[in-house]
Amino acid sequence: MPIRKIVYYPDPILLRPTEPVDEIDDSIRTLVADMIETAYAAPGVGLAANQVGVGLRLTVIDLSVGEAPDQLRVLINPRILEERGRQVEEEGCLSVPGFTAPVARPSWVRVEATDLDGKRHEIVSEGLMARAICHELDHLDGRLYLHRLSSLKRERLKKRIDRAIEQGEWARI
Repeated sequence: MPIRKIVYYPDPILLRPTEPVDEIDDSIRTLVADMIETAYAAPGVGLAANQVGVGLRLTVIDLSVGEAPDQLRVLINPRILEERGRQVEEEGCLSVPGFTAPVARPSWVRVEATDLDGKRHEIVSEGLMARAICHELDHLDGRLYLHRLSSLKRERLKKRIDRAIEQGEWARI
């Protein structure tokens, strides 16, 4: 499967909510396979469809980055049913390369999603997996981790990104 180009902030596709997947067909299976390969090559633990320029509500997450096949999660049309607790950890993003910031997320989540076989199921996660799910679902809602920062921290980070773009150190899509 080909590795797709990752879209960088401030591309507008990252800032728009994605559309639900209506049918799981061969084009969706191909997209998912490409996203998995792209995430592993980056390397990253998760990738949302809009991060590869496709405005559909699906994401792939694998905390092992391909080392443990049973950890791979494909979430189609996911939604958070319940969240608890709070964790604050340093967070980065493949669409905002080279920059990180401490971000508050729930420490536990219960999510409903469809898998590639079309089966709807619930996933209960905590810790890093809960963080990864919330991060990817933010992408699907047209949000980046930058939007979870205070306005002052967000503006400082945006200025650093703007400087990187101006200096040619940032691939603008």
